[in-house]
Amino acid sequence: MAFGTAGLRAAMGAGFALINDLTIIQSTQGMYKYLARSFPDFSSRGIVVGYDTRAQEASGCNSERLARLTAAVMLCKDIPVFLFSTYVPTPFVPYAVKRLGAAAGVMVTASHNPKEDNGYKVYWHNGAQISSPNDKEILKCIEESSEPWSESWNESLADNSPLRSDPLREISQKYMEDLSSVCFHRELNTKSPLKFVHSSFHGVGHNYVQQAFRAFGFPPPIPVPEQKDPDPNFSTVSCPNPEEGESVLELSLRLAERENATIVMATDPDADRLAVAEQSERCGWKVFTGNELAALLGWWMLFNWKETHSDPADRERMYMLATTVSSKILKAFARIEGFHFEETLPGFKWIGKKIHELAKTGNEVIFAFEESIGFLCGSMVPDKDGVSAAVVVAEMASYLYNKNLTLHQQLENIFEIYGYHISTTSYVICHDPATVKRIFTRLRNFEGENTYPRSSGGHSIVDVRDVTTGYDSSQPDKLCVLPVTKSSQMITFTLQNGIVATLRTSGTEPKIKFYTEFCAPPGKSDISSLEEELKKVTDTLVEEFLEPDKNNLIRRSI
Repeated sequence: MAFGTAGLRAAMGAGFALINDLTIIQSTQGMYKYLARSFPDFSSRGIVVGYDTRAQEASGCNSERLARLTAAVMLCKDIPVFLFSTYVPTPFVPYAVKRLGAAAGVMVTASHNPKEDNGYKVYWHNGAQISSPNDKEILKCIEESSEPWSESWNESLADNSPLRSDPLREISQKYMEDLSSVCFHRELNTKSPLKFVHSSFHGVGHNYVQQAFRAFGFPPPIPVPEQKDPDPNFSTVSCPNPEEGESVLELSLRLAERENATIVMATDPDADRLAVAEQSERCGWKVFTGNELAALLGWWMLFNWKETHSDPADRERMYMLATTVSSKILKAFARIEGFHFEETLPGFKWIGKKIHELAKTGNEVIFAFEESIGFLCGSMVPDKDGVSAAVVVAEMASYLYNKNLTLHQQLENIFEIYGYHISTTSYVICHDPATVKRIFTRLRNFEGENTYPRSSGGHSIVDVRDVTTGYDSSQPDKLCVLPVTKSSQMITFTLQNGIVATLRTSGTEPKIKFYTEFCAPPGKSDISSLEEELKKVTDTLVEEFLEPDKNNLIRRSI
């Protein structure tokens, strides 16, 4: 295993390539070595450790045990450890790192990955996920610390050491108090007639989403009983990823129909991401994409920010962020409203890093997102947060209901003002790294050496950006503005008709993802022709550039 998207992620089981007691101990010993070198006051600042509810019955490997071993490694070196006494949402770890002034944080979770997987997610002292060069340096230290220290196996240190403390009560209380920073209409919430259904997808979210709703003045949402409690087998869903849409939300939607609830919310198993669906008289259930939900949340955060910031100069210090494979809708907001918008590489670690950089110069990020249903409202946590996003969506829906508007109607209003942004996101599965490399090498030498494709679906390609090699044809010097990431594949094509398409490898799963978006100017509202054109270009792009049949790629089945 190597440190990828902010840490490790792999299947649980025996062997150096999998997540198990030994590889977690080795990783934590490397972490200790690097943190001791990076922070002279490490022995007073300590580290935060949290975990989700994943477990593998056959091997006895589970998140809690791995978290306790992580704690043991640090405790045997006299480093204070804030180890949560029960499972928590992933956002609680970066929140605790910042609140407690810890040097770093570790969350043992595989988020929405298949049940066989687990992971080790690392946060830096600023609450952001680690990024380069820290990840590479930690990996070096892991390789230098591969033999376990005898005390590293002493799981009971987590119970007996005076250096271990449980931050659960303080962090839960303070987090719920700090939610007030994104609560704008509490009095209206207390009178809201809307009913909400929430699924925690067999993960950690139930208790915390219930508390968040109470903090906003709402009655708690109706839980999906079969998915309310932790279940490492994820027995009611084909995959524990609410991003897959209606097929995995079926229990939630049926419950909502029985309870006459208008809105369904689902947090993923570690509660850092959020899916939302709304019942419509016209078309049954509308399941919002991550990009559509971001358009709504971005509008909502801007709408409420403007209420308290009447001075135009304030906009000079206000930012919204999105990853480069996400919708450009926030860019359209910024162009019309006069604030700043910036893109980052895919992965919330880059958003967290950018938030930290902007804060140093007195700037404020009020909203950030990635298209894979990851949202950050306000500035409580420099990472995606499904708990706060869920209750912010509830307040927005209640406010709109009071104005006789649904979420879907408001989304249409946003597109009318800022231009229709229609996007599609999907993937193919490829378990063979050599095939992935061959696909992307072919794209870089499409019509001879160092030539990219010139057209797709009958439209000429006007710009190509290759973040893997650092090439960008749109820049005068042909160099990429975003940081070069040689360890992953990512190429973006801009077509003459305004469609932007990106092909990239996933950092956590054996997938080649593809993202396409049609960004229409305001006033152009023939949505069906835009959708038709986008579908045609997307289908052609996948067939011509990825060649799924020739390369034995597995197409998305859900």
